Amino acid sequence: MTDLRKGGKLFNYFQPRKIQSHSMSQDKNPEAKKKKNREIFGWCMFDFANSSYTTVIISVVYCEIFTNLIVPSDPSSGDPFQYGRSVWAWALAASYVFVVLTGPIFGAISDYSSKKKFFLFLSYIGCIIATFLLYYVEPGMVWLGFVLVAISNFFFASGENFASSFLPFLGAKEDLGKISGYAWGIGYFGGIGSVYIASKLGAISLDNFENLKLVGPYTAIFFLIAAIPTFLFLKEPHLPLGVSQSLNYFKIGKDRVVQTLKDASNFKDLMIYLVSLFFTMAALAIVISFAFIYGSHEIHIESEHKEAMFIFIQIFAAVGALAFGVIQDSIGAKKTFNLTLVLWLLTCGLIYYVHDITILINSVLGKNWTVQWVFVFISSLAGMGLGSTQSASRALVGIFSPESKSGEFFGMWGLSGKIAGAAGLFLFGYIQTLVTLRNAFLVVAFFYFLSLLINLFVNEERGVKAAQAFQEKP
Repeated sequence: MTDLRKGGKLFNYFQPRKIQSHSMSQDKNPEAKKKKNREIFGWCMFDFANSSYTTVIISVVYCEIFTNLIVPSDPSSGDPFQYGRSVWAWALAASYVFVVLTGPIFGAISDYSSKKKFFLFLSYIGCIIATFLLYYVEPGMVWLGFVLVAISNFFFASGENFASSFLPFLGAKEDLGKISGYAWGIGYFGGIGSVYIASKLGAISLDNFENLKLVGPYTAIFFLIAAIPTFLFLKEPHLPLGVSQSLNYFKIGKDRVVQTLKDASNFKDLMIYLVSLFFTMAALAIVISFAFIYGSHEIHIESEHKEAMFIFIQIFAAVGALAFGVIQDSIGAKKTFNLTLVLWLLTCGLIYYVHDITILINSVLGKNWTVQWVFVFISSLAGMGLGSTQSASRALVGIFSPESKSGEFFGMWGLSGKIAGAAGLFLFGYIQTLVTLRNAFLVVAFFYFLSLLINLFVNEERGVKAAQAFQEKP
């Protein structure tokens, strides 16, 4: 088997052609290629590692433990888990609010102090500790669970921003789509591995709660070990922005964010795109946090359906991230992003009418498929959209970002995404108390439609030129 850390053929496909002004000499140096390949591998492994958290805790396992067991259900209600779903949505929304308040500042600080890797490490350790402590949350301990979920997700989301800020330094701008797609792709295989381990804990029931408590420690340990290559191989980018350690980094970070907002006219297309991305990320936050809850509470999928659904989503998410990464480098990031939104709109329609589609399929093909299995198959499209949309969004921000402001701009990427996540989850948590869960999901399709409409006004070529022409003000 090819050892990716030694620059095998697969990794040579992602070999950057231009890193900085001396990149051409690096391309001719085999040792420099190996080092850069190892660095890309280390960066990609963080996606592999942190997928354990977002998959096991947020999307598949702990979300049901929290909504079904930690938060007391109401047996007299027609929807006994409605309150649990709202509390879950609001815990995640609260975490995104804190990311919004800190993300751009921390990104700017990490740029000016050349401590991107240090901040990435802090977010990594914080998420691991808070996730491990979920072991101590018992049924009825709603607020302890709320706080630990919010804290762990805050560190996870902050880590996404810090990790993404390394992307512009890993290759030429025309290669960023492939590199980002590769990271998202292998990330989903990290999700498969971590959920496989968590699945050994047994059924989600009060009788099995002593085993289910281990989901936090299992996920934390997986994240801890899998991210080790990141901190071994990923190098701290060095920019000519060094400042004295005695300076106030918080003030520097705040001032840079203010300056970025003042310079917004220079990055018009980035600003328009971030507005578009706001609605996409609002929809994605709902999908990631509620897909399996929706399947369980609305479609009544059982354990075998969940296992198949998870595998299909992970595989197609990896395929989507890789395939659309290559497509992006052929047709451009904007068109690729728009294609993923069309895919999402199609998926939303199929899920909403899954009962009618099941009847149609059975009548036309003479089959006897259940609505649960049709829902599982449709979820494959959601998986492809999940991988491709997130990969394309990160790469588009990367090509719109001057290298000296990468941390700051990815902080803004996080800002747009997390404000959207908070708003979307708060709104969804409230709407699903007024209407059925099925009808509440219509807000997801509405968000994707708005995002597509706004993104039509982005000029990708102009945005790239603005990033290339930017000069840091003295």
